[in-house]
Parts: sequence; C-alpha cells; structure tokens
Amino acid sequence: MPTVAAPPSKSFSHRAVIAAGLARGTSRLTGLLDSHDISRTRDCLHAMGADFHPQSDGSCIVSGVAGRPHGGDLEAGEPVLLDVGESGTTCRLLVAVAAAGRGVFEIRGEGRMHDRPIGELVRALFPLGIEALYLAKSGCPPLTVITRGLSGGETAISLEESSQYLSGLLLAAPLAAAPLTVNVSGKKTVSWPYVAITLSTLADFGVPFAVETFDGAAWKKADWRALTDVVPGATRFVMRPAAYIPREHAVEGDWSSASYFLAAGAVGRAPVTVTGLRPDSLQGDRAILDILAAMGARIDVSPEGVTVLPGVLAGCDLDMGRCPDLVPTVAVAACFASGETTIRNVAHLRLKESDRIEAVAENCTQAGAIVTTLPDGLRIRPRPLRTDQRVEFSAFGDHRLAMSAALFELAGIDVVLDNPGCVAKSFPTFWEKWATIEN
Repeated sequence: MPTVAAPPSKSFSHRAVIAAGLARGTSRLTGLLDSHDISRTRDCLHAMGADFHPQSDGSCIVSGVAGRPHGGDLEAGEPVLLDVGESGTTCRLLVAVAAAGRGVFEIRGEGRMHDRPIGELVRALFPLGIEALYLAKSGCPPLTVITRGLSGGETAISLEESSQYLSGLLLAAPLAAAPLTVNVSGKKTVSWPYVAITLSTLADFGVPFAVETFDGAAWKKADWRALTDVVPGATRFVMRPAAYIPREHAVEGDWSSASYFLAAGAVGRAPVTVTGLRPDSLQGDRAILDILAAMGARIDVSPEGVTVLPGVLAGCDLDMGRCPDLVPTVAVAACFASGETTIRNVAHLRLKESDRIEAVAENCTQAGAIVTTLPDGLRIRPRPLRTDQRVEFSAFGDHRLAMSAALFELAGIDVVLDNPGCVAKSFPTFWEKWATIEN
C-alpha cells in the first residue's frame, strides 16, 4: 500500500513567514514549505527589511522588521520592488502589509498575475490613508503604493472575489496607528477557512483580535473557531495596535496537496495512505475526505495517517465554495464515477492562475467525459475513459491542473503534460512522490 508524506501547508507557510517577518525579534519556523510561491513571499518581506536564515536542519530563523515594513524614500519616490511572480496569495497579502509600512512600494508579477484583480483590497485601504497608482490595467497589478502607515478607524471589504483580501487586511491591521474595525461587505463570502487560518496565525504570534457578529440588535463577540462562515453586513473584525511576538512555529501538512493522493486511493486499484495531516485542521480542503466518502470511497483515519480505499464511486451535487482548490481533484475523480457530478459556488475560480473552470472542463473532456461549464461551476457526465491511449493535457501554467491530470494515469491513460514543471509553485516534489503511486 503506497504511503506518502504530505508536504507542508502552503497557506500556513505564507502566513507564518509574514508573521515572523513582521515580529519584533527572532522566530524559528519549522516544516516550512519550500516552493516558488513561498520563496516569493519570503523575498518580498526581505525587500521590506526582514532577514531569513535557512538552517541545516531544515528550519528557518527569521529576524522581523518590528512592525515597520520599509519602502522606498517618500521624497525621492523610488519604490522598493515587491516581485510576487505568479503567486496570488503573496500579492494579496503583501499589498496590505506594505500599506501598513512606510514609503513607496511597487508590486508587480508575471504571467496571469497582471490580469488578476486587486482593486477591492486597494479600495478598502484608501480610507486608511494610502495612495495607489495602477501602472497598467486598472484594478490589477502592477501598482505603486505610497504610504505613511495605516491610520486605523473603519473600513469594509467584500469576499466575493477572494478571502485573501480580508486576510491581508487582518495581517496588516495590528500595525495601524489606532484601532481598526474591518467590516465584511458584499453579497456572499468564499473560502472562509482561509480566513480562519489567518486568525490562527495571528493568535499563534500573540496578536489580539475579536470577531463580532450582529444578531439584529447588537454586536456580540463570537468564537472564531466555531464560525463556519461569515455573513456580509453581520460580521466584523475588531483589531487594535499590537506587536507580533517572535516564537517557534511549526507548519502542519497540506490537505490541498494531499488531495491528489487521497483521490488516487479512491479511483485507483490500491489504498493510499497520507501521513502528516491533522484531522482537526482549520484547512478547508480537509473536506476532500467528506467529498470522497460521499462519492463512495472508504476512509480510515488513524494515528498512522489518513487512508483512502477504492470504492464504487457515484456522482454528487457539491457546493465547493469553502474548498475551491479541490475542484480540479474532485472533477477528475468525478470522471471515474457513475452518474453526474455538479460542482457549484466556485465562480471565483475563473480568476486563478488559469480560468480553472474552463481549464478543468477541457482536461476532463480530453479524457472522455462530457462537461458543461456553468457560470459558477461545472457539470460532469462521465463516459468510458480513453484508457490505453496517449492523451495530451494542458497544465495551463497552473500547478493544480497539472497535479490533478496525473490522476488519469490510474485509468490507464498515457498522460502527456505540456508543462509538468509548474507544480513547483506549490509542490516541487510532486512527481517524485507520484511515482510511488504509479508503481
């Protein structure tokens, strides 16, 4: 039975690097993910004054900026460059963190990054005293941020496009000059579990905060760990100036990256065990177990790891708004099932490294399924997969498309990818570990 160790969580790694980089003093991070995206976040924080010292044991010693990210001189107008590459998480979290610093910052990336929106976050920062100039396309990077720090007060942010906007504000809020209240606006929220990861990181690094909900008569403090969603107009985050406290911090395993191997246990011929995962994790993508179980796979969770055993899979109707990164994995698994699968509430996937709705549909169609794209998702009707054939798939430059396409190998398809190396964005050792599943 193949056993695979889950890589460190990308979401937790981003936030741990930021918190340690903002702290007053020296932190030690263990289990940090080594990937392109995390390198971008680390390099941007270094440009703002933090120092990172990798250790021989795999840990990283971080000397923080004591709550003062350094930009270029305000008088000279020469910016500090923050190159986020293709990392949307780096961009959205660090635009807010830079705004809480002092000076001039230029944020730019590459590939699709300059078409990915950032305008909602910038609009929320304007009332807090910053200036911003878009250098190409309005509402998208590249942009220049000019700041003397956040003033505090009150602002509002919509989570309809991304929860990362709110996470960025929450990471920056302790650096404001005065208490700051962040209200949730808009009509709906997506990806709440990622905000819970942000709150968990704040708590781990000693930053106080309160989450309040409105019951129709008054605002009341809520237990953020018990929240399963946020209601626009009835949820707010109350922050006050505080220092990030340096500490030792261990990063847990990544449910998103584990999903490909867990799905392999469901669609392949042999069980697969993944170690290093926390069953009680705040990561929304631990929902992969519930989804695979609902489709008919058998699940075993033990101290030794999480094991998924093959089963007769059936299609499901799935609201995946809380776990959108699982959509490529689940869509491929649906191609192995009997009956139709509908994936809903993931319209924001069109704004990822690729248009993930159209890209997933194309790859599933290439494998033999009948796929209908919806405004907010997909409908997948499986047909016999093109087994014992060579099929060319596109990764669309998107790490999750590349890793999910590998699952088609378990149907006997000779999978040919145009850009297998793009997995380095989040999981550089994926193909090495995938080889243990194939064998």
